[in-house]
Amino acid sequence: MKSLFILLLALSIYSFSPVYAQTQPAQPQASPSPSSEDADKEKAEREKKAYALLEQVIDEAQSSLRLPENRVRVQITAADLLWDSNQGRARSLFSMAAEGVAELARNQQQNNTNRRGGPPQNFNRGAFQLRQDLVLAAARHDAQLAYQLLAATKPAVTPVDGDQNARNRFQVTQDNNLEQTLLGRVAALDPKFAALNAEQMMDKGTFPRTLPEVLSQLQQQDADAAAKLADKTVKKLESANLLTNNEAANLAQSMLVTGPSLPDANAGSTAKTTTQSRGPVLPQSAYIDLLSSVVDLALKATPATQATARPATVAVGGGPGGRRGVPTIFDSTTQSPPTDAQLEQQGARRLLAGLQTSLPLVDQYLPGKAAQLRQKLSEVGIQTANSPFNFGQAMALQQGNPTADALIQAASMAPPQMQPRLYQQAAYKALDEGDTNRARQIATDHLSANVRDSVMQRIDFREMAQKAEGSRMDEIRQMLARVPSDDDKIDLLLQMARDMQQSNPKLATQLLDEAKQLTGRRANNYDQFEQQLKVADAFAAIDPARGFEVLEPGISQLNELLSAATVLNGFEVNMFRDGEMSMQAGNGLTGTLNRFGQELASLARLDFERAETLSGRFQLAEPRIMVRLAIVQGLLKARN
Repeated sequence: MKSLFILLLALSIYSFSPVYAQTQPAQPQASPSPSSEDADKEKAEREKKAYALLEQVIDEAQSSLRLPENRVRVQITAADLLWDSNQGRARSLFSMAAEGVAELARNQQQNNTNRRGGPPQNFNRGAFQLRQDLVLAAARHDAQLAYQLLAATKPAVTPVDGDQNARNRFQVTQDNNLEQTLLGRVAALDPKFAALNAEQMMDKGTFPRTLPEVLSQLQQQDADAAAKLADKTVKKLESANLLTNNEAANLAQSMLVTGPSLPDANAGSTAKTTTQSRGPVLPQSAYIDLLSSVVDLALKATPATQATARPATVAVGGGPGGRRGVPTIFDSTTQSPPTDAQLEQQGARRLLAGLQTSLPLVDQYLPGKAAQLRQKLSEVGIQTANSPFNFGQAMALQQGNPTADALIQAASMAPPQMQPRLYQQAAYKALDEGDTNRARQIATDHLSANVRDSVMQRIDFREMAQKAEGSRMDEIRQMLARVPSDDDKIDLLLQMARDMQQSNPKLATQLLDEAKQLTGRRANNYDQFEQQLKVADAFAAIDPARGFEVLEPGISQLNELLSAATVLNGFEVNMFRDGEMSMQAGNGLTGTLNRFGQELASLARLDFERAETLSGRFQLAEPRIMVRLAIVQGLLKARN
């Protein structure tokens, strides 16, 4: 639970970070709002162009792509985009994609048969990713179709004996994880169908981690059905051995940490959890029953001995002697599995550790066991968190838009390792709130030298930007000259331009011109390509034509790099097979191509023809198809 808490806090920090870690789709500069009729016409025309381009992409893919994985990737994306306008065609494309995934599985099976020695590889990672993309794309539209595709593309597992059983566990785990992920996705589309599948999974001994999402969605559609499923879930969990069944234990703790679903707060809480399993999902009575059971099991924990504290090797699954959902643990020296008693003690200690963040809930709903639980935590050597900065506050930080005061308060109560980042965010938030003096004070009082200097530099630039007019660009350039690297200069210019976009668009344009000059050089690495994309994205909100100008040299250079990759293929890079570039992400070059596609998609909303023209500058069919698909996605996904 501690790791989950830290992850959620990290996500909350990242969500309002001022750094351009991810560029957002560009929005056109404010202009007089068109009439509703004109807006509808513009939307219809944009969609018409997007669908025409999509048909062009499908035709080009059909005629020029030979690799099954590339064809499947295009078919999945096209089917997803066509669903609203032509469901029959979309279903056909989904079906073709499923046949392609099956073909990949057969090819892999044939390769296994022809291999000399070594373990069989039932389904490689790339093929599994395509299968997952296919199933989850269908799940956005038709729950039953998604499950049909899941079954149709399930790879055959070669039966083996002995030690090779262990080598097949990864594939089995992948399939199980995909089914659980699908359950969560389907919950938003058809909660009752998802609930039926969740019950079937539990009847087979599986405890899907996404079941809270099903309960959350079902609560909104049918509260009585949700209560019945919650009751059945708790009974199933109580009948399982939570000390040895990690899957069941993890599900139990994920439902306990959020507290019970109270009748008077149910509507408000579920409204915020339409896509995530983070709200309360168990009625109070069922919640107390499960909490009591977990506490009783956790109280069985004893301090770990040196021999049992940390096993050398852990494998999950159906190896010799293993049980479903139970770790099969082998000591690296003795190769002997632990006893049942040792496994149960490990499980009890995990449950006990997980209850740390639920102590306030134990105090509230099981006050008679709270003292015992704290004593046991101390006895086993697990320190309880005295800080009031708890899971609920981490959730509030993630979901809300905290003020500088809220961040300072959170930082003062957070564990020491989290404080510097929170104080840094508090300083940036004060700056965003327009209080430069407060930002300086926070940086001075709470930040270390290097971080403080960075924050102070941004404050200085903000103050200068607020005062500056066009005649003072020389002064800004003098300050930039003191910045050690071009990368830092570009980041500061982008930040200043964003700050001034509304109040002083003329100055914002001048600042972006400075950034454009710095990024006009030939990129020497992928980070410099990313800087070009950031500058183009910033221009899109002010002067889209200049955004296109920033991208043009990058496209030319990408063509050169792709040409070089064809020569080096098999030596330094492995992007091509049978003369065709794999469109699967996984290396810097395909990742950069995807980013160019995303940026052209943003610009296409402002100038479709020029975006399409630039996409045609890619010389190879594969990157051209990738980028044009991104443009279509950008236009159609934003149509609502």
